[in-house]
Amino acid sequence: MNFVKPMRKAMQAVAILLALAIPTLSVVTPADARIGGGFSSGSRGSRSFSTPPSTSTAPGTASPFSRSFTQPSSPSYGPGTSGGFFNRSGGGLLRGLAAGFIGAGLFGLLFGGGLFSGLGGFSSLLGLLLQIVLIVFLARWAMSWWQRRNMGQPAYAGAGPTTASNLRTGMGGFGFGTGTASTPLQIQPADYEAFERLLTETQAAWSDEDMARLSRVATPEMVAFFERDMADNRARNQINKVSGTKLLQGDLSEAWREGDTDYASVAMRFSMIDRMLDRATGRLVGGSEQPQEAVEVWTFVRPHGGEWILSAIQQSN
Repeated sequence: MNFVKPMRKAMQAVAILLALAIPTLSVVTPADARIGGGFSSGSRGSRSFSTPPSTSTAPGTASPFSRSFTQPSSPSYGPGTSGGFFNRSGGGLLRGLAAGFIGAGLFGLLFGGGLFSGLGGFSSLLGLLLQIVLIVFLARWAMSWWQRRNMGQPAYAGAGPTTASNLRTGMGGFGFGTGTASTPLQIQPADYEAFERLLTETQAAWSDEDMARLSRVATPEMVAFFERDMADNRARNQINKVSGTKLLQGDLSEAWREGDTDYASVAMRFSMIDRMLDRATGRLVGGSEQPQEAVEVWTFVRPHGGEWILSAIQQSN
């Protein structure tokens, strides 16, 4: 009995720390400062809620969009509310509810008989542990279920391979990976040159905070996200400088056509020097002076016969 009391006090102290820390998890942002901030942002037309096929460059899965104007009921991008339930600002409704539920449960355990105070057995040390495990399990299950529900079924299921798949090219580090498309779209070497050029141009325009250049190489949706990220940096009196961007490897995930609009999702592994500087002094406050590598899936869009521009950036898991 003398042993249980100190253990219970220790568990109560842990409960306090968890109750304070868990709600803050929903607002923690990735350390990546480069363009896009390490988020999955943008739209992929009618395939915005389907996962791009994996490639040799990005063998994992691409993260679903955490910031997008596209809603499940509207397949093409346009003005609307971005982010859905798991957006950057505030962490989303479901995550906030889960964090609040866990925090409330833990404080309930601390002050009184616990979340299920009507059951006397749960006031014991074992009951305390069981309640914490149960609450965390339910919260994780709910968030996982909601993400799967919003991802939907791939629009390309059952379709044949793209015309350009299974070919290889040494140009710019690009290879032609396997992908599928409901309406086949042939990707030419000149297209890959455009993708590599856009990778470096968007990073350079972002680093210079040149919104005019970004507006020429990205969709209005992506530009809106870039503007918001820059405003966040200014509020912290910081500026993100990205230099030495170099494509190391890239291949096609999928390419398709919707009406008069072409889409291409491309997996890219690239290196860059990513630094966050104090805007007034130029002092390094984040990132590194050394080159870093990243793997992302970039989606490009163009009117048929027009110029490619950036439509989406997705992180590779």
